[in-house]
Amino acid sequence: MEPAQPIIADLEAMAQVADQGIVSKSIVENEHHKIIHFTFAPGQELSEHTASVPAVIHILRGRGAVVLDGVEYEAGAGKLYYMPADLKHAVQAREELVFLLTMFRT
Repeated sequence: MEPAQPIIADLEAMAQVADQGIVSKSIVENEHHKIIHFTFAPGQELSEHTASVPAVIHILRGRGAVVLDGVEYEAGAGKLYYMPADLKHAVQAREELVFLLTMFRT
């Protein structure tokens, strides 16, 4: 078995805005974690849903809202939101919004 290799990502360089869309780019995907880089154009949203595993949203740039179990929180650079498994959540971009989503599969 080959040892795992480090992964290095330039998060700012990964930001790519689609005209009135959402761009997602997978950074890490293995049996323990999934890390996805998202860029939302202004006005885009991910409607309320749940995930079967715990996850973290880390806002890198922009402004919007993260809704956790029906409560809306202001989203801005440097904010982090931990979500236990099965928590209802949604994301809304008020301006271009860039964030990381980390899912914990263990």
